Amino acid sequence: MTDKRRPYSSVIVDGLTQTPSRAMLRAVGFDDDDFKKPQIGIASTWSMVTPCNMHINQLADHAEKGANTSGAKAVVFNTITVSDGISMGTPGMRYSLVSREVICDSIETVVAGQGFDGVITIGGCDKNMPACVMAMLRLDRPSVFVYGGTIKPGAERRDIVSVFEAVGQRAAGTIDDNQLIAVEKTAIPGPGSCGGMYTANTMASAIEALGLSLPNSSAQEAVSSDKKEDCERAGAAVMRMIETDLKPSDIVSKESFENAITVVIALGGSTNAVLHLLAMAQCAGIEVTLKDFTTIGERVPVLADVKPSGKYLMSELIEIGGIQPLMKMLLDRGLLHGDVMTCTGKTMAENLAAVPPYPESQDIVRAFENPVKEDSHLRILYGNLAPEGAVAKISGKEGLSFTGNARCFNSEEEALSAILDGKVGKGSVIVIRYEGPKGGPGMREMLSPTSAIMGAGLGKEVALITDGRFSGGSHGFVIGHVTPEAATGGAIGLLRDGDVVTIDAKTNALTVDLSDAELAARKASWKMEKTTPKRGVLAKYARLVSSASLGAVTDGD
Repeated sequence: MTDKRRPYSSVIVDGLTQTPSRAMLRAVGFDDDDFKKPQIGIASTWSMVTPCNMHINQLADHAEKGANTSGAKAVVFNTITVSDGISMGTPGMRYSLVSREVICDSIETVVAGQGFDGVITIGGCDKNMPACVMAMLRLDRPSVFVYGGTIKPGAERRDIVSVFEAVGQRAAGTIDDNQLIAVEKTAIPGPGSCGGMYTANTMASAIEALGLSLPNSSAQEAVSSDKKEDCERAGAAVMRMIETDLKPSDIVSKESFENAITVVIALGGSTNAVLHLLAMAQCAGIEVTLKDFTTIGERVPVLADVKPSGKYLMSELIEIGGIQPLMKMLLDRGLLHGDVMTCTGKTMAENLAAVPPYPESQDIVRAFENPVKEDSHLRILYGNLAPEGAVAKISGKEGLSFTGNARCFNSEEEALSAILDGKVGKGSVIVIRYEGPKGGPGMREMLSPTSAIMGAGLGKEVALITDGRFSGGSHGFVIGHVTPEAATGGAIGLLRDGDVVTIDAKTNALTVDLSDAELAARKASWKMEKTTPKRGVLAKYARLVSSASLGAVTDGD
């Protein structure tokens, strides 16, 4: 009789013809009984490349224990990771978004190639997290995502963004070399993802809201008993999903993606969530567009006063209950779809039913009557500079509109040098182009220049637009994902120094004060001003990648 729990592994290990397969597996620890069990692949993103992932081998061991104790046979395997924080501001950053596609492809390859019946993915840094989920959605086998957890605060509540902004402060002369090195040495105390509502914590929260991780998985410190228990529970959860044939396609829907977008907005999350949620939806075959962020953003306020634009760290949010009470608030307000299924086998409403409210004394998460911002901080802008859309992260603290004269740079390095040398004056709109998915290639994050602007005290005086993207740690008047990008002839590549650029978060517009005729004339004489690689992974990526407005995916329709 065929074991319905083993639709994939049975092909690998059952019968006379698979004797060689079993012989190979015995060498890695299988015994007779293991061949009769569902196999769960555990995709570990462990690496000593970055503190975000340096502990994930230990978490994988706990996930393996949970799966094996529940009657499965777990198999741990690794994939790569690239550190945004380490490569930021260097040519290496071009590989960051590329790594999302490589990681997704590698997990799909191993799971499908080895015939695993279920999957646990464990991610800890910005790109490997959506990559894990993208692979889960492609494979559509019982699966759970586990977040590696947030880092503990550094000295004086410092984090990685403190270091980047200290560079701007040193350039501006407001701190000395000793103060700079003190920040450098004390900001990153150990394992875990960057400690504010930056991209890692944003995506962990979005994935939990999507229903693909266990309740509260997104709100645990990396070094904690809670995180170890989360991993063991994930092993047991996947085994239950195998028993009931519960797959990602039974969980994700347009409504669950709307839940994820809602939670990201309420938390004041990263602009990268737009890019990643679009990509994840594409893998699931669900239509999510930039317009969904606008529609949802009109009714959902920012409630969490968390970094980078707010005061508090993720660890402090964890102390008061994490994101579950916030999700319960949103559900009770009618802003979440409570009837969507989750990886627990229960609906979102069932998971949240017994969640207690936040303590009355806390001020990290605001009441609906006193929001941080009455509508979304994530603004999708359109206009003659971005006919296919751009993504802005505008908290309102720097204002809601900005008009200034363009200062054009054809690379991040050129712009950063000008900022640090004091060559960018008040009232400027810094334009960084040829940094899009194709033009980079790789769509680098601009944390270095945005942090330099803030560190120099120019956050309210200078704006920045780019066809690249931003770190979750970026804040200020910054607009990214400008599409079409410069490398494909987009209007951002036609700008000249002195052109008057207007950013308006009230009307959701990004425009330059030029006539259609002038833009057409400039385009007629435009030529690509950057040489891109002809070989290797960057060249391959540039040939395949879609527009940022579609998620910058490499396997699109």
